[in-house]
Amino acid sequence: MPAPPAWMHGFLAIRAMGYTHTTKEMLHMKFPGSLKVALLGLSLLAGSAHAQSASADKYPDHPIKLVVGYAPGGGNDVAARLLAKELASILHGSIVVENRPGAGTNIAASYVARSAPDGYTLSLSSTALAVNVTLYKKLDYDAVKDFEPVAIFAEAPNLLLVNPKLPVNSVADLVAYGKKHPGKLNFSSAGSGSTQHLAGELFKQKGGFEATHVPYKGSAPALTAVIGGEADFTFINIPSSKQLIESGQLKALAIASAKRFPAVPNIPTMAEQGMNDMNVSTWYSIVAPAGTPQPIVDKLNKAVNQAMEQPELRKRFEDLGMAPMAESPAFFKKFLADEIARWRTIVQQSHASVD
Repeated sequence: MPAPPAWMHGFLAIRAMGYTHTTKEMLHMKFPGSLKVALLGLSLLAGSAHAQSASADKYPDHPIKLVVGYAPGGGNDVAARLLAKELASILHGSIVVENRPGAGTNIAASYVARSAPDGYTLSLSSTALAVNVTLYKKLDYDAVKDFEPVAIFAEAPNLLLVNPKLPVNSVADLVAYGKKHPGKLNFSSAGSGSTQHLAGELFKQKGGFEATHVPYKGSAPALTAVIGGEADFTFINIPSSKQLIESGQLKALAIASAKRFPAVPNIPTMAEQGMNDMNVSTWYSIVAPAGTPQPIVDKLNKAVNQAMEQPELRKRFEDLGMAPMAESPAFFKKFLADEIARWRTIVQQSHASVD
């Protein structure tokens, strides 16, 4: 039988010493050279693990910065502020929301990616984190390698909305109208490369009809375009459109999610109307710079999940048209990889680009 490796001797030796000796003391003990190196390495690893654990126990001991890649007042900003307030209470600390809008959230993402991996700079990330990987030809960060997935905490499905004067009452009607009048339909979005834009492109592909994309600077003007007849349809989230639907200024044909949503229970899903795989919801998450200690990631994940289990906060999110979620970092990591792959296909097929 081959002799045990040096690190095994080191491990057994450390166990025999009862972990009571310091690194300095072990360096002065009489061990073979290779064994001394192994002991030193194991000691440093143990010390690092202990330091990380101790750091997590004290975390946070100064304000946490939660960076949002959108201007104040939008869905991402509202979600960030609602969550930050509850998280601060759970963590017994302070959380400051900082808006860094621009470049499709890339300014904020780049800033967080370059920040110290200590748990004190976090990003409120959304679907854009997955979309931008393919949408932008040049990024100064890597969506997978430069971030530590912490938690995914909510999802907001989009609605397929049309001008009430358009003679359609279902997804099938709109598809048939588009095929009957090739080149006549157009759809609005919050901008080129936005999830609304890509949702429209995906809808065209699955429906087999043509429609012209008309980008606007934000969701509000995109909705106004449909109301005024400048655009025929759009995909917009519930918080932005619910009152306009209730007032009759917009007609909702379907919800682009896997199941019906409590805030709008009478609106059927795309799948119910025969169009599968049209889940174009916006999801909301927390990511940290890569290298953030796992104990801190786990502590944050536990706190986020605990926050989303609070009845009052859940109701606030649901009233805004967002479905609360509570998942592990491992789940979120796989989810992000799947989303990057899914949106890569959509972006490539639509030939959308902002560079």
